[in-house]
Amino acid sequence: MVKRPRIGVSGNTKRWSPSWWCTALALRLAGAIPARISARHSQNIEFIDALIVGGGDDIDPKYYEGETNNKDKIDIKRDQLEIDWVKKALRKTTPLIGICRGAQLINVVSGGSLFQDIRSLRQRTDNRPGLLPTKQVQVSKGSLLARILNTRHLRVNSLHHQAIRMTGANLKVVGWDLDNITQAIESKEDNIIGLQWHPEYLIYLPSQFAIFRWLIKCTKRGTF
Repeated sequence: MVKRPRIGVSGNTKRWSPSWWCTALALRLAGAIPARISARHSQNIEFIDALIVGGGDDIDPKYYEGETNNKDKIDIKRDQLEIDWVKKALRKTTPLIGICRGAQLINVVSGGSLFQDIRSLRQRTDNRPGLLPTKQVQVSKGSLLARILNTRHLRVNSLHHQAIRMTGANLKVVGWDLDNITQAIESKEDNIIGLQWHPEYLIYLPSQFAIFRWLIKCTKRGTF
C-alpha cells in the first residue's frame, strides 16, 4: 500500500475557514493527507512532507520595515507561527507553496519587501475582491510554474490589497498581472512557489488543480 504524503496547511484558527476546507479537499482529491497548522492546531515538521502557507490577514509591517497602520488586520500569533514554519521548511528544503499572504510571507522571510496597498497602482486591473477567475496573469516562459500549469496565460481570482515589491534571496518573479504587479514567485533552487491568487477556490480548473498535484509529486520524487 502506497503511503499518502502528509501536507501541512497553515492558516487562521477559525472553525469555519473556507480556505482550509477547500485546500484540504484539493489535497485529498490529489492523494494527500492535509494536516492543519494554526495557533490552535499543532503539528511537528518532522512528520510533514510538504507545506502550504495559506492566505489571510496582513503581515505585521515590522517584519519588512513597512509603515505601521492601525487599519491593518494583523494576527501576531499567526505571524510568529508561520514565520517559524517557513524558516524550518527552508532549512529542510521541504516542498513549499505560499498562497496570497503565504507568498508574501515566504518573500518577507527571505528578506524581500511588500507594497502595503496596491490600489493606487491599479490602472488596467480591477482591485475589487472576487473568487472567480477574472484577472489576467502572464507566466514567465521556461519557469517551473509554467511547466506546472502547462500554460503561460491564465485567469485567476483576486483577494489581495498588498503584493510583493522586492523579491527576497533566491526568489524570482515568474508571474505578472496587466498592471505588472507580481502574481507569482518561485525559488531559483528548490521546490518553492508563491501565488498571489487562491488556487484552492479554483480546483475545477485543471491548471489550478495541477498545483496541488505538483506539490504531492515533489514529496515522492523530490523534483518535477
